Amino acid sequence: FLTVRENLNFFRSLYQRTMPLDQLIAACRLEEFMDRDHRRLSGGQRQRMLLAIALVNDPDLVFLDEPTTGLDPQARRNFWELVRTVKARGTTVVLTTHYMEEAYLLCDDIAIMDHGHVIARGSPQSLLAEHFNDSVLELPATEVEGRNISLPLVRKEDRVEILSADVNSAIRLLLDAGLSLAQLKIRPRTLEDLFLQLTGTELRA
Repeated sequence: FLTVRENLNFFRSLYQRTMPLDQLIAACRLEEFMDRDHRRLSGGQRQRMLLAIALVNDPDLVFLDEPTTGLDPQARRNFWELVRTVKARGTTVVLTTHYMEEAYLLCDDIAIMDHGHVIARGSPQSLLAEHFNDSVLELPATEVEGRNISLPLVRKEDRVEILSADVNSAIRLLLDAGLSLAQLKIRPRTLEDLFLQLTGTELRA
């Protein structure tokens, strides 16, 4: 039954050292709903309030356990900016997440875990460089049906992926095979690719 303001004041009362309230409000962008009952907050607003509570005693270390689960894309990206602000203050953030894009954008050091064990660790860039030296070319499956293409194809439902360390050569081979490249997508390897390569694709219980 507490408002956002009452929640922050309550948790501030539990510590001898606290962050100034106005600084906390600004850091977590709470100005617009300080006097709103916390039960009437949206998912993103609630996460901002919870982050403020976690920062209320100006800690050196903050644990965030899947903080953006269930948030819409806009709220998730807004929360990412708040995490960057917290990091810029010099606070160490330990983040658990199943969103690989989130880990790539926010983390300086990543540990990939499988069955409770760390199976890879490093910066996002070093992890990708260590395991991959190719790019992914993606085309609709209908474009390659019945064509003889001397490239390894990986079928993914309604599309095919081509893994190649030489994108220019791969494109030349596709053109020589008479394919239209109007819907060709080229992307670098991602942490999601790495996660699936290291842990497998079978369904987990």
